[in-house]
Amino acid sequence: MLADLAMIAKSSYCIGVDVGGTFTDFLCVRIRGNGEVVLSVYKTPSTPDAPERAVLAGLKAMGDAGEALQIVHGSTVATNALLQRKGARTAFITNRGFGDLLTLARQTRPRLYALEFKPSPPPAPAELCLETGGRVSADGTTIDPLSASDLAALTGRLRELNAESVAINLLFSFLDPSHEETIEKALREALPEVFISRSSRVLPEYKEYERGMATWLNAFLGPVVSGYLRRLQQGMSRLPKGSALQVMQSSGETISADKAADSAVNLLLSGPAGGLAAVQYLGRQIGQDKLISFDMGGTSTDVALLDGPISITSEGRLGEFPVSVPMVDMHTIGAGGGSIAYIDSGGMLQVGPESAGADPGPVCYGKGGTRPTVTDANLLLGRLPAGAPLAGGLELDIDLARKAVAGLADIIGLDVEATARGIVSIADELMVEAIRRISVNRGFDPAEFLLVSFGGAGGLHVCALAKALGIRRAVVPVYAGVLSALGMTVADRGRQFSRTLQRTEEVDPTPRIARELEQLSRRAATEFANEGLDIANLRTRFSIDMRYVGQSYTLNIPWSGWDATLAQFHELHRRRYGYELETPAEAVNVRLRAWFDRQTFDLPPEREAPAEGPELETRRRAAAGETIAGPATVPEYASTTWIAEYWQARRDDFGNLFLERVD
Repeated sequence: MLADLAMIAKSSYCIGVDVGGTFTDFLCVRIRGNGEVVLSVYKTPSTPDAPERAVLAGLKAMGDAGEALQIVHGSTVATNALLQRKGARTAFITNRGFGDLLTLARQTRPRLYALEFKPSPPPAPAELCLETGGRVSADGTTIDPLSASDLAALTGRLRELNAESVAINLLFSFLDPSHEETIEKALREALPEVFISRSSRVLPEYKEYERGMATWLNAFLGPVVSGYLRRLQQGMSRLPKGSALQVMQSSGETISADKAADSAVNLLLSGPAGGLAAVQYLGRQIGQDKLISFDMGGTSTDVALLDGPISITSEGRLGEFPVSVPMVDMHTIGAGGGSIAYIDSGGMLQVGPESAGADPGPVCYGKGGTRPTVTDANLLLGRLPAGAPLAGGLELDIDLARKAVAGLADIIGLDVEATARGIVSIADELMVEAIRRISVNRGFDPAEFLLVSFGGAGGLHVCALAKALGIRRAVVPVYAGVLSALGMTVADRGRQFSRTLQRTEEVDPTPRIARELEQLSRRAATEFANEGLDIANLRTRFSIDMRYVGQSYTLNIPWSGWDATLAQFHELHRRRYGYELETPAEAVNVRLRAWFDRQTFDLPPEREAPAEGPELETRRRAAAGETIAGPATVPEYASTTWIAEYWQARRDDFGNLFLERVD
């Protein structure tokens, strides 16, 4: 661990790795002795059956300079395991009478007016839901003791069930975690091979269902993530001595691989969080803090709004599952370059969410795909260079794409080009709606923001999205095709801590909040010190979750004393929902972000000679300051930008492509 600390402070060789559904991206930052910054990139098809293969192959291709490497990794392993329900066999332990807690959930219909719908299978089947003692009341007193016979019964039953992991979620354990801790200790002694997750550690907050789901997710995914990281670290054993691996968390900070294995639920937005870290970094470089982030990859599109620091939410979802641990406030849809176009039962053209993925990929990749995708449509419309080599050695076959799209065109009675335009237009509208959700629906005017487009497919759609949203300025960053990997290299190391306050009736809760924040600060300092980190360099930021008395949901407000924080709450509630109430407000949860600043660097200006590396960012087709009028295509190694009619583009000294509508 001390080697890990040394690398954070002194490393001059850092590689960001982002594993996506279609491609695995690499960006290497090397700071030479004279302070010169050299960046190189690489992109290779992902290997979904064993993601570590693509990672190890890319690290090998990036070259070995004999120096210790600081590798920061964003992974979709946890995400894919959850969406495919390919996690561990997980037992769920709760108090007597609450064994169906996860099954009942919130009893909310997936669609408001759908009175009949197919039920989803419960996270944990009934035979894996175990009940025991150790129940605590809302005031923190024990009303059902935890006995030795309870512990013996749990141990015996878990052996019979052949459970691979266990999630412990007792009522009000955030007030008194002692019963959960006793169960955990007993199980670790009796069943050392079983992965154990307890709610008072994973999410010490109120709402037993959301806390239980977070704990179950952590247990369900833990063995999968730990197994993957173990295989990856074994493969990295041939790297130079002192090399270290960190993993990006959903909240936008990095964590050592050893700790990440115990916090799988915190990795569900690992890759997309890297993209937001890069967008924030870019915003500082170009002097912009009002940004809409649009990341379109091969499988999905992630959108987010930044009005200052990255927003964190504890009310996220992934698929059908609520994810209440801190994560970047982002909206994801199943629309990417590999999204498949099809005709539905009503004869209408549809796009996604099913994707061609990395294998076989879009039809034009020539890897056996037969169903047309958004990428095939863009190729037919001339927005992608046919026959030109792309990332990973791919060459796009326009004849294969035409044949695939022609199959749809025959069904709906349009020509091939019109059908291709329809596919792209539908994909555009899906993404526009996603951006409206995180902007207009929350009281923000998109026209006041700069649209930041990245991902391998983002530049092909940026002009259309900006026009639909009334945005006149956009930017496609340098290294747009691997921007999430860049975000890995600039993200801070740290984590988030939280705790629910026990309700009291005082008018000014400042002393109580201050005590709770101090306890969180001590916990953070202890954990980081135990990892060998110098807590003298630890930075902290406090916030609280607030609501009006009687409400079920909260808004997160930076903590600056009760009166100032209360005023900010009223203002944010009015902006978000259009009104404020005379009803008293209350603090619900206290939160702490604790982090260490990563060594920063400025983007190097583009040079005539490329940087070092195996497959490198090619120069854009325009010199710095030169204007490109649309329609035009600007290809690069890892992505392509389509400049539509009535748009023009200008490249700055660093390679960022700024677009502006001129009609």
